[in-house]
Amino acid sequence: MPRIALGLEYDGSCYRGWQQQANARSVQDQVERALGFVADHAVAVTSAGRTDAGVHASMQVVHFDAQIDRGERAWVLGANTLLERDISALWARAVPDHFHARYSALARSYRYVILNRQTRPALEADRVCWERQHLNEAWMHEAAQSFIGEHDFSSLRAAECQSATPMRRVETILVARRNEHIMIDVTANAFLHHMVRNIAGVLLAIGVGDRPISWSREVLEARDRRAGGVTAPPQGLTLVGVRYPPEFALPTNPESASIKTVTCP
Repeated sequence: MPRIALGLEYDGSCYRGWQQQANARSVQDQVERALGFVADHAVAVTSAGRTDAGVHASMQVVHFDAQIDRGERAWVLGANTLLERDISALWARAVPDHFHARYSALARSYRYVILNRQTRPALEADRVCWERQHLNEAWMHEAAQSFIGEHDFSSLRAAECQSATPMRRVETILVARRNEHIMIDVTANAFLHHMVRNIAGVLLAIGVGDRPISWSREVLEARDRRAGGVTAPPQGLTLVGVRYPPEFALPTNPESASIKTVTCP
């Protein structure tokens, strides 16, 4: 049975998240349905990470086992003929049997985008977090450096997080402005439930001047979710890359992430 790794992008606006659910639309359901048609048998996919309702991906990676080899191009073209227009297969690669989309990953990267202007968005309503108050991105970037390294991120994970440990290792975190948009780019070995959105909530409070730059360190050291700020909305969050060992020769992130506007069925 060949094992196939598949790269995906999707707009999560119309889904209750990646993971399959009994009474709600999920990205996983749509992907498994399309691949099952191409394979001519039921297909179960395993993802590099689960995205929440309303969260997007410009590079999600999954793997699945097929009973027949269709060829890398056929998996992509075949899946895309059946996938909803807000989900697209980007590439397919044959991988060794020991490859695992989740456990073989060395790091994941997320981008959180904030539209910082007085007027609300229309075209980007489902793709950005809107903040009308002016944000000082330099303060936000300085505060964000407190999160680099291996730490107990208990203050920055959701109460319902099921991870056995709150320890995570953040490799890089950058905050930069591009005209009216502020991007928070975070790369870590793995993420806790709502971790990036909670980091964004802390940095938003610092950016508008409600909290000092030192507050990010205080929140982290408290190891208590009650010490943190609000959870930023999901619309601004996108999974932008997954890094694997070079032996698998997989793409790590797309050249650019396109912005799409969709209408939910």
